[in-house]
Order: sequence, then C-alpha cells, then structure tokens
Amino acid sequence: MPLTTRPLDVSTWEAFAELVERNNGIYGGCWCIVHHPEYQRGISDPRTLKQQLVSAGRARAALVFDAGGLAQGWCQYGKRDDLLLKHKRGYEQEPPPRATWRIACIFVDKRHRGQGVARAALEGALGQIASAGGGLVEAVSETTSGRDAQDRFLFSATVELFEDCSFSRVRPVGKHAWIVSRTIPPA
Repeated sequence: MPLTTRPLDVSTWEAFAELVERNNGIYGGCWCIVHHPEYQRGISDPRTLKQQLVSAGRARAALVFDAGGLAQGWCQYGKRDDLLLKHKRGYEQEPPPRATWRIACIFVDKRHRGQGVARAALEGALGQIASAGGGLVEAVSETTSGRDAQDRFLFSATVELFEDCSFSRVRPVGKHAWIVSRTIPPA
C-alpha cells in the first residue's frame, strides 16, 4: 500500500479528526491529548483542546495517508517539555540525557495494522524533526520480543520498531517498557 506523510496542522485537521472518529475517539476518547500538560482529566474536552493546540502549532504529528487520501495513522511528537510520558516515576529515578524531542504515541487504524503505517508514521515524524533542526529524540515503548502484548500497551508502537529505525535502548522503566533514543541530524 503506497503511503505518504504530512504534518498535522490546520490543513490536515479534518483528516486527523475523521481518523479519530472512525476509531471511536482512540482509547476511549483520548484524541491523542493525554500527553499534553494542558490536558485536565474530567475537565478538558479532548477534541476541543487538541484542535486548539493544533491551531496554535503546539500539537505536532506525522499523519500517514493511504493512496485514497485517507489518514490511517500518526506519530505524535513534540518538544520534550510539551509532552508527558507514561512511566514517569521510573523515568525520573535515573533520568537519561536530556532530549530535545519526545515521541509520545503512534496510532494505526485497526484495519491497517501490519501494513507499514506505524513505520511510515515514525519515519515521517523523524523527517519533520530533522526539518525543525534535529536533536536527541526519546520515547518510551514496549518490547514485544518473546511475548504477546495487548494493543493498549502498544500506544507508542514497539521497541523493536524503534530499533529498526536506529534507536537504541537506554534503560528499562517498567516490566516491558524501555526508554529509547536516537540523535537526528538537522535537514
């Protein structure tokens, strides 16, 4: 399946919103907003806040489009302090070198998993990061080697995908969760 990536911005908001709505709001209505420090559980409306952040240029992602022009996935990234991480306690026990960028989640439409969408999303985000000046990129992801992992734990793809894209494991922060990082040169 031929795939292309485009940045999440005002011009691609409707495609992003259609993908989220097609997938029941993602993880029970997340709208890929829970990693933003502005989000307040039970107070913020996820869709409205996400659209505001996108309009202000403060929510970044690489959207993946299929040959028909439908968005089928994304990789959310941002400046390190603009996105929170899962496994915060484990992360802060022995903080890694300070990253410039952080990848918080990767999502693929259920009907398009296993077709390279997650890889295209990650590679698209890394290209956008390079265009924005590059730097050290970090993520916390789950390893699946030797085990069956539930989809809900793979919201940031797999350690193995990151390693295929030249990321290195830094250290574990949970039973199967690892900090991974890679330096991206500027474009």
